[in-house]
Amino acid sequence: MAATGPRSQAEPAERDTTPLPFACATRYILSMADGHPDWKTPNLPLIPGEPLWVFGYGSLMWNPGFPHLERQPAVLHGYHRRFCVLSHRYRGTPERPGLVLGLDRGGSCRGMAFKVAPEHVQAVVAYLWEREMVTGVYRPSLKQIRLPSGPVTACCFLADRGHRQYRGALGPEETLAMIRTGVGSSGPNRDYLLNTVEHLRELGIRDGALFALAKRVAEAGDNTLIPNTAGP
Repeated sequence: MAATGPRSQAEPAERDTTPLPFACATRYILSMADGHPDWKTPNLPLIPGEPLWVFGYGSLMWNPGFPHLERQPAVLHGYHRRFCVLSHRYRGTPERPGLVLGLDRGGSCRGMAFKVAPEHVQAVVAYLWEREMVTGVYRPSLKQIRLPSGPVTACCFLADRGHRQYRGALGPEETLAMIRTGVGSSGPNRDYLLNTVEHLRELGIRDGALFALAKRVAEAGDNTLIPNTAGP
């Protein structure tokens, strides 16, 4: 399966890929990654000649974008899927940010794991860094996950609690309000949530917190959406 280009797990499969003006994009990325000097360089302690498992919790589950030998349902313990990362472009603006998914501490997360052949590991890791580490808001780590066939070690992109885009302290009402009002270059934040939940259902993955949030957003309708007239 050929890679289709970088997309973060925090975004759905279809999104605006129009680049920001270079100067604007550079300022934004550097400002978001301030204090995280190693975010651009893959630094996983991988064993040469060994395959690599990759854990997906968002769009990676249904749109991995890289070649893999197999895909299995997987559970990561100690972290859960949560709207805890600010989006200033794709699902919001700097003036009115949206929220996208991250893996935050506590609980567990059901997702999909992909086994990458040894000869493709280097290229896949480079692809994942381009896709996930745009501003360094995630902390790539090797964690044990459980497959139907048993435990394996996998690459997981965890939310970096020290990053300025991290918003893990938001309460349910604040989270709901930001998702209902966020609009970015890829469209309303609410659509990202509802699309994610639809894909989770198709994969047979239940996430009670996300399903409950999606129900509240769907019941609220579109009356709180504010057109995106701000710049990127």
